[in-house]
Amino acid sequence: MEFLYENFTHITWQMGVMWVIGAALIFLAIKFEMEPTLLLPMGFGAILVNLPFSGAIGEHGPLTTLYNAGIANELFPLILFIGIGAMIDFGPVLSNPKLMLFGAAAQFGIFFTLCLASIFFPINDAAAIAIIGAADGPTAISVAIKLNSEKLPAIMVAAYSYMALVPLIQPPVIKMLTTKKERLIRMDNTAKTVSKQTRILFPIIITVVAGLFAPDSVALVGFLMFGNLMRECGVLDSLSKTAQNVLANLITIFLGITIASQMQAEQFVQWETLLVIGLGLFAFIFDTAGGVLFAKFLNLFLKKKINPMIGAAGISAFPMSGRVVHKMGLKEDPQNFLLMHSIGVNVSGQIASVIAGGLILNFFL
Repeated sequence: MEFLYENFTHITWQMGVMWVIGAALIFLAIKFEMEPTLLLPMGFGAILVNLPFSGAIGEHGPLTTLYNAGIANELFPLILFIGIGAMIDFGPVLSNPKLMLFGAAAQFGIFFTLCLASIFFPINDAAAIAIIGAADGPTAISVAIKLNSEKLPAIMVAAYSYMALVPLIQPPVIKMLTTKKERLIRMDNTAKTVSKQTRILFPIIITVVAGLFAPDSVALVGFLMFGNLMRECGVLDSLSKTAQNVLANLITIFLGITIASQMQAEQFVQWETLLVIGLGLFAFIFDTAGGVLFAKFLNLFLKKKINPMIGAAGISAFPMSGRVVHKMGLKEDPQNFLLMHSIGVNVSGQIASVIAGGLILNFFL
């Protein structure tokens, strides 16, 4: 009988904190449907690994095995990028190339946070933490692993959590930086036709250019663009649909529950973890602000004004950020359709965040 009750004596308050965090993630996934394929396995996994003597982790634990097989070697993030690439339609960007500028501008928070984080952490940890601002989980994981960051667990959780919390975080920032008049600006929704040849050449050219300027980004950019090439080539439709749905969802579930293997109470409940999460939020907010402020800056010189809200979609959280901006536009004016522009900026942000990650690696690896 004593053996049956022994586990209860090893419960710590830190474990209790992790149970609450796990329950909160599950609640957000079910009640508000915030990225349920990601937050639900993360939340359940956080509870799973914080039970005394949990058999899910350890030398022979299945979650530890999954972590070593899929995250420690960057395999899961790269495979997920194939699925994301297959989902992306680069048509809006190709028909309006200047949208790429907003994706670049929305990476401002990464480099600003790098400077701030370097005050508290070694430069490799600071660089990995800064990438959280792009709201791009796979890139954040890859950068943190290659830089041997000791803050990998907190970085993974923060990056994926902020991806899911885009609908809560971005609207207040956007409203704070824009006026009612600016949010009511309507944009031309006439899309130019993009040829199939252009759509096929684009992922190939982007991979080559990114590889020449940021060689360490080749794997991330290459897998993303390979997924898009499958979508656009016209001869791999079944594989493209599989990558968009089955593959992406399956890898996301594996990622979520495997990330949770690193959410062990003794490692996670520390003041430094809170600081990492706080700096990640800082980076995310400033990335959002960078895109909005860049659009406002351009409007000083443009006769045909841009709705500055679309600049906020320049982060990598695809397609959540694009949808958030579109919904905000409709709330201000039911006839203001910003989806084409916001998704175009969102797509450019996906590319820009990967290239930013590659540049970080070039600087500090």
